[in-house]
Amino acid sequence: MIQLKDVTFGYTKIAPVFKDLNLELAGGHIYGLLGKNGVGKTTLMKIIAGLRFANSGTAEIFGEPSYKRSPAMLQDLYFVGEEMYAPALTIRQYVDTFAPFYPNFSREQMDAYLEQFELTGCTQRISAMSHGQKKKVIISFALATNVKVLLMDEPTNGLDIPSKSMFRKVMAMAADQERLFILSTHQVRDLHSLIDSIILLDGGEILLAEPNEVITDKLLFKVVDSTEGMTNLLYAEDTLRGIYTVSENVNHEECKLDIELLFNAAISNKKKIKELFSNY
Repeated sequence: MIQLKDVTFGYTKIAPVFKDLNLELAGGHIYGLLGKNGVGKTTLMKIIAGLRFANSGTAEIFGEPSYKRSPAMLQDLYFVGEEMYAPALTIRQYVDTFAPFYPNFSREQMDAYLEQFELTGCTQRISAMSHGQKKKVIISFALATNVKVLLMDEPTNGLDIPSKSMFRKVMAMAADQERLFILSTHQVRDLHSLIDSIILLDGGEILLAEPNEVITDKLLFKVVDSTEGMTNLLYAEDTLRGIYTVSENVNHEECKLDIELLFNAAISNKKKIKELFSNY
C-alpha cells in the first residue's frame, strides 16, 4: 500500500534528513512512528502524502507516485497535521463542504465519533473552539472519511486525559483489515494499546519497522531486582518498581512490549538493533 525506495531528502544538500530510506507498509495495521525531536517524522509523513518531494528515490501509495497527488489517491488518503486548519464553519457546514471529496465518507460514523467526544449538537464555529475541541472534530472527520491511508501527526497533543481515552476508543472503532494508520507520537503511553507495529527513525535511517510480535520475539522486556549476571542486556532503567530491562530474547520467551523502553534501547544500541532487525 505504501512503498518507499531509496528515498533521500534534505532541506539542504549538506545535511540530508533521510538517506536511502526503504520502507514497505501494508493495510490492516496501526503503525507507531517514533523518533527524537527533529528526526524527520513529520517530513516522512509529508513525503508519503506527496506534500514533500524526495530529492531522489520514489515514494508510492497504491502503486503510484505520491507526489502526483492524483484525485484517485487523494480520495483515499487523509493527513491530520499537528497544526490543523480550523475554518469559521460549524461542524455541519464543515462536513457539507469537505465530505463530498471522500466517496466513502459516513455521516453516521461522524455522528458516532462526535458522540464519543461529547460534541453532539455543537453549533459553535470550529475556529472559535479550543485546541482540544478542534482536534476532536478533525479526528472525527478524518476517521469518517474511511480512507485507506490515514496519517496523524501527534494526534493526542492538546487532548486531556478523558479525551485521550476517547481517542483510543474511536480509533479502535475505525480500524479494520483494509485501512492503514500511521501515528507519529512522542506520547507513547497514550497510544500503547493501539499500536501494533513500530517504525523507529534515528539519524536519517530506519532502525526498525516491525510488528509488535516480531519485536518481542527478538527482544525480551523484563523487570528484575538486579542485572548482575544478565547476558545480552541492551538497556536497563532503575525505577521504584524495579529495574526495567531490554535484552536479546535468545530463548524466545513470551513478554509484553514496552514501547518507551524499546525506544531507549534502540537509541542506546543502534548497531545491535540493526543487526537484530537487519531488513532495514
